[in-house]
Amino acid sequence: MEMWYTEEQTNNVRFSIRCDKQKYSAQSDFQRIEIFSTPEFGDILVLDDRIMLTQKDEFIYHEMISHVPMAVNPDIKNVLVIGAGDGGTVRELTKYKSIEKIDMVEIDRMVVDACKEFLPTVASKLSDPRVHIFIDDGLRFVRHVENKYDLIIVDSTDPFGPGEGLFTTEFYGNCYKALTSDGILVNQHESPFYNTYAKSMKQAHKKILQFFPIVKVYQAHIPTYPSGHWLFGFASKKFHPVNDLDVGQWNRLGIDTNYYNTRLHKGCFALPTYVTKQLLENE
Repeated sequence: MEMWYTEEQTNNVRFSIRCDKQKYSAQSDFQRIEIFSTPEFGDILVLDDRIMLTQKDEFIYHEMISHVPMAVNPDIKNVLVIGAGDGGTVRELTKYKSIEKIDMVEIDRMVVDACKEFLPTVASKLSDPRVHIFIDDGLRFVRHVENKYDLIIVDSTDPFGPGEGLFTTEFYGNCYKALTSDGILVNQHESPFYNTYAKSMKQAHKKILQFFPIVKVYQAHIPTYPSGHWLFGFASKKFHPVNDLDVGQWNRLGIDTNYYNTRLHKGCFALPTYVTKQLLENE
């Protein structure tokens, strides 16, 4: 008998992956955590019936949320990562010798422990000495921080359940306060394609515009995320994500990537017309 994992991406769209077995299943204080092995996508992490990552395409998401801001300002030293309990974003950041400290704030310790055990290729750098893990609510954590971080990456779940507070006006305002004078905020920005996700994307964009002088959106193709078309937000006090990109400087670092490159960096900010129109509704 075949086993399939099916995610209901909208009320009218379902996405299914054939599975070999369920490797982990537990209910934490915050969410249902499951890990399945699949023949096509390798091991997959599911939180509350939503695919968070698969071994086959996680590199796309984690490289794009990490390397875009690092290429704009290679002098970043102190980073705050909110969410990211799987460790993929931290893995990419540890490729930079110039980074001195990475604070990771994850609300659910069980996610971190499960990924360390069952997704070691993703969580492999959580033990890096520069990484400091805080089991806390990201919204609460950032309230009490001022002028500390050069970069904040919000690697959150969708805006419901544990991730809901990370899409609020209060949160984005506190992130602005927690950043240094040339700080950068990058967040996963949902999808523009399906109405529910597009609504969340537009709301987040509108809230971020209230605080940052430079606010841009960029995109990537992530096959297992709803519609495959996924967005990221880039907000900065100083740096423009394309004009301030130093192609030569980043390429000289010799960072090993499978998706990100500086040619793609420039192109990913060129958005389809329908997405531009959605964003302009809030400007």
